[in-house]
Amino acid sequence: MAKNKTIQVEGREITIISQQEEDYISLTDMAGYRDNLEARIVVSNWMSTQYTVDFLAVWEQVNNPNFNRMGFHTVRNGEGRLFLTPKRWVEMTNAIGIFSKSGRYGGGIFAHKDIAFEFGTWLSAEFKYFLIREFQRLKEDENSQSKLEWDLQRTLAKVNYRIHTDAIKENLIPKAITKQQANFVYANEADLLNVALFGMTAKEWREQNLNAKGNIRDEATLEQLVVLSNMESINALLIRKELSQRDRLLELNKVAITQMKSLLDSNSIKKLK
Repeated sequence: MAKNKTIQVEGREITIISQQEEDYISLTDMAGYRDNLEARIVVSNWMSTQYTVDFLAVWEQVNNPNFNRMGFHTVRNGEGRLFLTPKRWVEMTNAIGIFSKSGRYGGGIFAHKDIAFEFGTWLSAEFKYFLIREFQRLKEDENSQSKLEWDLQRTLAKVNYRIHTDAIKENLIPKAITKQQANFVYANEADLLNVALFGMTAKEWREQNLNAKGNIRDEATLEQLVVLSNMESINALLIRKELSQRDRLLELNKVAITQMKSLLDSNSIKKLK
């Protein structure tokens, strides 16, 4: 059960509680508006009229699949209606729209808002008007708070998504080749491609990943494997053009950076994962 809420109606504090996403209003608090009689007597006087019994029955038939219609007819025909109480009504009809709640704080007679508004009509048209107005104001405030929380959650989700994607890009998009790497002669063309794409040779990767079961290419992402395949074809063309290993490394590194940026933003690649 959610924490009790209150509204001010004609100088009276009216308690509202929520059960199973439905609002129930304190008839005990409302009853004080009518006269100086005890709240239970005021509520009982209202419930004992034939009109009220019929209204309660209609509400229960619409909202309560377990409503005892035979018990209702017993009440309506006179037995138990002379001084009908919420407890008696529940016992005879299995009603859920009105109930008594014990407790020093927050106890009393509560009814679903639909029924409470009807009780307000019996108390006073003026009182009912201000009750509905204050209740609507409360719900608008709650909706505004919920919308604010939802907007905040969406904003945080977007920020977290951006942080996540930026972190992926920072780690997957190859770094530009350093001068030292560009001037270094690699033992084979496979390591040339590894340095252009991963920023390190296969041996350097193994030294940094001692617990890994595979090699540098076994641990590659789908995007990296696609770029690696493209780079092999491009490297073959560059070799035919007789470019030096240094120049090929620089060109392949540029290709790796450009293609990785494109693939990381590609919806088609995302669908393949």
